[in-house]
Amino acid sequence: MKKIYLLLFSIFAFTACQNKKGLSPPNIVFILTDDQGWGDLSLNGNTDLRTPNIDKLAADGAFFDRFYVSPVCSPTRAEILTGRYAVRSGVYSTSEGGERIDLDETTIADVFKENGYKTAAFGKWHSGMQYPYHPNGRGFEEFYGFCSGHWGDYFSPMLERNGEITQGDGFLPDDLTSEALRFMERQKEEPFFLYLPLNTPHSPMQVPDEWWAKYANVDLKMVNANAAKEKINKTKAAYALAENIDWNVGRITEKLEELNLTENTIVIYLSDNGPNGWRWNDDMKGIKGSTDEGGVRSPFIISWKGMISAGQKIPQIASALDFLPTLVDLTAISFRPQKNLDGLSLKPLLLNENADWKDRLLVNHWRSKTSIRSQDFRLDHENRLFDMRTDPGQKEDIAANENEIFEKLMAFKTKWESEVLTELPALDERTFPVGNLEFQHYQLPARDAKPHGNIKRSNRFPNDTFFTNWVSVNDSITWDIEVLEEGDFEVELYYTCRKEDVGSTVLLSYGESSIEKTIIEAHDPALEGHEMDRLERQESYTKDFKPISMGNIFLNKGQGRLALKAKELKGEQLIDFRLLMLHRIKK
Repeated sequence: MKKIYLLLFSIFAFTACQNKKGLSPPNIVFILTDDQGWGDLSLNGNTDLRTPNIDKLAADGAFFDRFYVSPVCSPTRAEILTGRYAVRSGVYSTSEGGERIDLDETTIADVFKENGYKTAAFGKWHSGMQYPYHPNGRGFEEFYGFCSGHWGDYFSPMLERNGEITQGDGFLPDDLTSEALRFMERQKEEPFFLYLPLNTPHSPMQVPDEWWAKYANVDLKMVNANAAKEKINKTKAAYALAENIDWNVGRITEKLEELNLTENTIVIYLSDNGPNGWRWNDDMKGIKGSTDEGGVRSPFIISWKGMISAGQKIPQIASALDFLPTLVDLTAISFRPQKNLDGLSLKPLLLNENADWKDRLLVNHWRSKTSIRSQDFRLDHENRLFDMRTDPGQKEDIAANENEIFEKLMAFKTKWESEVLTELPALDERTFPVGNLEFQHYQLPARDAKPHGNIKRSNRFPNDTFFTNWVSVNDSITWDIEVLEEGDFEVELYYTCRKEDVGSTVLLSYGESSIEKTIIEAHDPALEGHEMDRLERQESYTKDFKPISMGNIFLNKGQGRLALKAKELKGEQLIDFRLLMLHRIKK
């Protein structure tokens, strides 16, 4: 009887909220952090840092105790956006095109936009750069941030706004949050879907002095069990960045209160994978990149004042796959999936309608490693079975003692790999699109290009790299592109050039079309980024690249190779190259 009453009450409350003047339908604020582990919050027992605003968000809403994402950034984002396993949507890598969501997939922003919501994304996209892979082509009417997997400078860096290059304003997470605040202010009278994928605490570990000061000279009390692997300064930087994130979460919740939107806004908070280093994570095995518990368990908080009971700690396992069906269900918007979803609506758990909630199995997959999670057990990628209730470090293989559970999870794993993994083509034949008539600006960065000859990347991680060591007229850079609609395009080249190398000529060609530009102005800035790094980075340093117009080029419709070459070399080397921007010339 009590369960029936709770069900009727939640249905009544939901209907009342939907019909209440000024409160229909609810807004969505979706906050995603980058490389923040489950243990990087004070609400999970870490006493070395304080995250009071995030803790309060959990106290005011529901906290999923066992919530799972992918081991790395782009697959998690694909699953959030589509409700389907990342490999189904063509995502198999974090760079060079493998991070792109197939164009026949429907995104959560598509769904909300079609239902009258104003949609915006501010931050790290990491799901494709060239339109229609671009966020503006995936349902987001506004975008400000960067499309790559990581960024090399967090202090007023080069960013983009709806495809056009622009300059950031201050520390990047603060800047992105300020954009979110302005968007909410503008859209306060209309329902909105706001996606805020912040870029921290992903490396490089750049931290402003005001946040670093707390940690610079303190001894941490909570450290990873693998003490020899932990880089203490990286941990300190991650905690400082986590506290900055918390401050920005507080700015979001304060703005919602100021705008009287708290009761009509669903706020979500989570991270995209496990911690990006060995630090305290409640003795769980694995970090970012691992399919073990520590690599894929994420904090997940959802708050909706007056609808989701405050202080809930939900024990049932759940997944990033669940966001699309859950938010569609909670907001009661229209959606008819064109493809089967892998996620489930969590509304029954959130609104205490979980009488018939059944156990489920979740898959964590990355780079040929597949792990299966049930409510109580994990089958790892080496087919060892662990009781996660008593063994978070995955130290004791109990497969021999739990044969029935082992066989069940093994059968599911075999079936999933044979059915789902085979949906991913063995060869990615997708080109980089240019020239869609619905969009004007196209970025072709070094990240997506292939170097030939002596040319080298500035770093082995492509996302925010540039090309250097261009020392021969036989060297070149190429992109395999597809021109969707023919036309004339203005070309901007982002370069640096030493004074002694001025006078060289660059040639851009595509089919029978070509343009050339002689570099007549030196621009030789120093590398940037190390000034605010709190430990030596793995990623590329960056610098201030200068844009110059190369003129206009005509591109025929179809697939082909766009090539950038040195027609004439005056000094020892040509230029360092960061980016080509193509702007369609409207007739």
